[in-house]
Amino acid sequence: SHPPLCPSGIKCGGVLSAPSGNFSSPNFPGLYPYEMECTWLIVVAEGSSVLLSFSHFELEYHATCAYDYLQVYNGAARDRGNLLGTFCGRSPPPPFSSAWHVMAVIFRSDRHVAKRGFTATYRKGTREGWWWRSIHPSVLPHHPHHLCPLTDACGGQLTGLSGEITSPRYPESYPNDAECRWSIGGAGGSGPLTLVFTDFQVEGGQGCGFDYVALFDGPTAAAPRLGRYCGSARPPRTVSSAPHLLILFKSDFNIGGRGFKAHFYSAGECQEVFTAVKGNLSSPRYPSFYPNNLKCQWSIQLPPGYRVKVFFLDMELEGRSSLTGGCDYDHLAAFDGGAENGSLLGRWCGRESLAPVTSHSNQLLLVLHTDRNTAKRGFSIAYVGVVPINVSCTRTDFHIQIPVQSLAQLERNRIYLGTPACAAQVVGGNFKIHTRFDTCGTESQKRNHTSVIISTLYIDFSAGDREDIHQYEVQCEPKRKEASVTLIAGPDPSRLSHAENLVDAQQREGEAIDTREIKSQDTSDIVFISICILAGLLMVIAVVGLVLL
Repeated sequence: SHPPLCPSGIKCGGVLSAPSGNFSSPNFPGLYPYEMECTWLIVVAEGSSVLLSFSHFELEYHATCAYDYLQVYNGAARDRGNLLGTFCGRSPPPPFSSAWHVMAVIFRSDRHVAKRGFTATYRKGTREGWWWRSIHPSVLPHHPHHLCPLTDACGGQLTGLSGEITSPRYPESYPNDAECRWSIGGAGGSGPLTLVFTDFQVEGGQGCGFDYVALFDGPTAAAPRLGRYCGSARPPRTVSSAPHLLILFKSDFNIGGRGFKAHFYSAGECQEVFTAVKGNLSSPRYPSFYPNNLKCQWSIQLPPGYRVKVFFLDMELEGRSSLTGGCDYDHLAAFDGGAENGSLLGRWCGRESLAPVTSHSNQLLLVLHTDRNTAKRGFSIAYVGVVPINVSCTRTDFHIQIPVQSLAQLERNRIYLGTPACAAQVVGGNFKIHTRFDTCGTESQKRNHTSVIISTLYIDFSAGDREDIHQYEVQCEPKRKEASVTLIAGPDPSRLSHAENLVDAQQREGEAIDTREIKSQDTSDIVFISICILAGLLMVIAVVGLVLL
């Protein structure tokens, strides 16, 4: 049997509910025991944060902290989406401030190599009253003396990729003479930060001279000011130019308000615009678990005339609601156009294999929403700009037309049907190919018992040593004079091959069956035609014989 995780006589962890305090690894400053697992749950009322710092830190080192380690979480659950960091070795963790009113600290040691451990200090603040009213009963202490009134505190260092902040005592009136500073960023984030206010009510006044919220484009108030706000109008969405943002809240000696609530996220991973004709994107931290409390937007904006085709290479989000069966928790949505008021192309969650989605315009918006708990691996997506190709046909000819503005960077000989000898011509504002069925690599097939004419349209985007040729199958049903075009080989096969294989496997399987049908039916057709010709010849011979007689 395994030795117990908590050796006899050694206690660690627990619920910490005093206004401030400290805790340390077992036996500190002596060596901590082997095979320990300790969890400290620091709980404050809703509307405040826990400020945590480490004054000494020395654990066994490992490159990925696989042996002894300390973890800090937003919230009470060990949800990887709430993980603020895993630490070991001699480098102390940075100061932390929780994004909401609960923080968990977990220390784990294995059965080899012990060090001195750590000591940590915390302080916390909340609205007036007893914190236990805001907390699930499962995390409450059982002793009444822990239920103590808490003092107001606010501000701190927020280092997660995303989080939420509120004014002291929110949504009740904030205290007078408050000064709070939240410094966001500085823990590995490299992109700009986006701050969004979801509620705002602060004493107003000309020039915001009484109570106000000020935003600075950096870690301190010496950085350029991005705005100063008061009153009841929500401040606009703010994006920093660097991976740091300071939020300063001040109130004077009288007249308050409800305060504010805001959330932030790293815009570098979570707010991007793509203008290239092809690209890849993924959820923050993919393939590790994405953060909670996110709203991410990826806008794909291509030249006029293009359509955006999205391939889902991998997706695992929080599953559907057991009550409604819908994607009520974490979900990814796609909208036609550049805004969320556009036509909804799809809304997904859970772990699904999805067919490609194509926009109806040259813009497509992807939006990821995550809630406060249960994170998963996320998603990986590739997209390609699909060239708008107008194909029509007669009983004998193909007519293909592509707007020049969609392929403005290409010479006409980079666009051809079947072989390079059948290159496009420039007529007006279009690339045009007009060819007969018996040229340009066309062939006759039978699909679904219907005779069709098939050829391949090539659009060559290759540059230097990099080959990048898009292939489209053009098809005509001569009897009905109906034509269609389908992307059969996308850009950058090293990235899209998996998606194309998933998408086209059924098509190719179906085509293989059709091909067998074509061969067998073509054989019977040939036999039938041969018999008819032979019968005709015999009839002609018989008629000629009768005439001669």
